[in-house]
Amino acid sequence: MNRDQKAAAIEEIAAQIEAAEAIFAVDYRGISVPQAAELRGKLREADASFRIVKNRLSKLAAEKVGEERLADLLQGPTALTFVRGDTAQAAKAITSFNKDHDVLTFKGGFMDATNLDEEAFKAIARLPGREVLNGQLAGVVASPLTGLVRGLGSMIQGLALQLGQMAEKGLVSGEPSTDASAAGGAAGGTTAEEASATAGGGGSPAATGPAADEANEETSETEDESKEEE
Repeated sequence: MNRDQKAAAIEEIAAQIEAAEAIFAVDYRGISVPQAAELRGKLREADASFRIVKNRLSKLAAEKVGEERLADLLQGPTALTFVRGDTAQAAKAITSFNKDHDVLTFKGGFMDATNLDEEAFKAIARLPGREVLNGQLAGVVASPLTGLVRGLGSMIQGLALQLGQMAEKGLVSGEPSTDASAAGGAAGGTTAEEASATAGGGGSPAATGPAADEANEETSETEDESKEEE
C-alpha cells in the first residue's frame, strides 16, 4: 500500500470505529475466503461488518478518534466486527458461525463504555434480538393501556345507563314524574269544598235539602200549638 492508500484506509477505519455501537476483535487464522464471505453475509443482517485489518493502521485510526481501548486488542492476526445495529444478533452470528467452522478466537471488545471479555460476549449472544425485545416491550406497554381503555369504556357505559334511568324519572330534565305529581296531590289535604264547609263554625256543616225543610216545618207547628194552649 502506498501512502495515499494507507491514509484512505486509516480514514475509513476511523469512520467505522466512530459509527459502531460495539466492536468485537477476533483472531481469524484458519478462516477461508468463502467462510469469510459467509460470515459477512450473516453479519450484514445485523447491520454489522467484518474486516481483516492491519494492526498499525488500525491503531492510528483508533488514536485519531480517541478510542484508546482498541490498541490492546490489536495483537497478532486481527479481524474487527463493527456493529452499527443489533449487537445481540451480531454476537449470535459470530457464535453460530464458529460452532460450524471453529476458526475464530475471541480476543475482546467493547459495547459503548463497557469492555467485553469472552464470557460477556457469550452472554450477549444468548440475549434475544432487538426485534424480539421490541415486540416484548410493545406487548408490556400495550397491556395496561388496553385494560385502561376497557375500564374507561365500561365506566362511560355505566354512566350513560344511569343518566338514562334518571331521565325517565324526570330527575335530569327538572320535570317531576307523573307518579310524583299524583302522590303530591293525594298528600295535599282536604279539598276546597271540604275546607269551606268546615270553616262555617268549627263543627259539622249545616244540613240542607228536603229533610231540613221538614224539620223546620215541624218546629214551626209545635210553636203554634203552644200558643193556642196558652
